[in-house]
Amino acid sequence: MKVAMVDPSLFTGRYDDSLCAALAGEGADVTLLGRPMRDTDAIVPQSYTYRPHYFRHSEALRARLGEGRVFRLAKAAEYGLTCALGDIAPLTRADVVHVQWLPLAPADCLMLKRLNGRTALVHTVHNADAYHADAGLQGRGYRALLDMFDALVVHGDTTRAALTGQGVDPARIHVAPHPPMRLAPATPADLAAVPAASVPRLLFFGTIRPYKGVDILIEACLQLWRAGHPFELVLAGKPFMDVAPLTEAVVQAGFADRLVTDFGFLTEPRLDAHMARADMIVFPYRHIDSSGAFLSALHHGKAMVTSDAGMFGQLPDGVAVRARAGNAPALAQALLPLIESAAIRQSHGARARAYGQAMGSWKDMAVATIGIYETVLAARA
Repeated sequence: MKVAMVDPSLFTGRYDDSLCAALAGEGADVTLLGRPMRDTDAIVPQSYTYRPHYFRHSEALRARLGEGRVFRLAKAAEYGLTCALGDIAPLTRADVVHVQWLPLAPADCLMLKRLNGRTALVHTVHNADAYHADAGLQGRGYRALLDMFDALVVHGDTTRAALTGQGVDPARIHVAPHPPMRLAPATPADLAAVPAASVPRLLFFGTIRPYKGVDILIEACLQLWRAGHPFELVLAGKPFMDVAPLTEAVVQAGFADRLVTDFGFLTEPRLDAHMARADMIVFPYRHIDSSGAFLSALHHGKAMVTSDAGMFGQLPDGVAVRARAGNAPALAQALLPLIESAAIRQSHGARARAYGQAMGSWKDMAVATIGIYETVLAARA
């Protein structure tokens, strides 16, 4: 079975790599189509092929243009042309085209129309609200694209229920739980660049976007700092929002020495170093279906603090300390026992690690995914 896995912008490179390798391990002939890899990518294809099919020209200009509006416009224009007029032979030669992310719905619609009837189409809906209402044009029309696929893969009942509520036929929705992931491990140099803390350390890592509730986290931390509780907060990742007002609020409150920032596209080993050095890892999301960041942190055995949104609300008791989504005082209250007690942190961390070890594997995910492909191909035949 030939599979073309599509993630044009490599939004979830670690997930793509893990799934493609597992599918290849089950006998599938897999090609992952994305953009040219960057220094921050850690994909090393194992038994599958990687093809830099998208954004070849705009990525070549990235160093010169920076990552501002001009670069984004160049990417959008190139992607639109690729979808409308570009070479689709690498897709049509596959038995199944499995799209992980649809980065620009108006352009994606053109690509899907060209593929219609020529190959089986599967899409993983990582979040029912694909861009969490943060993306404007990027996500406009996303819902209509779902009707163009033979099958939709979701990671849990939260997304299934959301799609059914949007009018998607339940028969086209298949649940394949998201396994834990491991980022590329930290090197000695990465660990040296993230020194250990002398007080409990709270980590937020990954892309920084409005739906992830970093502003709620900052307010919760300010409440605890003002009450005299010693700990530090680390923000590690690329901001896709204006974070200056948040960091300035910490400075104005007199707690600049309690906030550590490592902003930018960070390598997987650098993120892994931050997780290794943390005492607690926090996910204060306003809304989410499933979180790859959470699943990539479980094996570190650190105390996990989450909101009760999406998959977090369905975690078994004790895996994470939960607070009501969007509520800074509730988050502060959830954090306080962990800040005050190393024993409590260690107990929660052990439960998080055990939960990750008990979850399904990528082999399980590959077997389930191939089953979905076979169902789709049989229906088309």
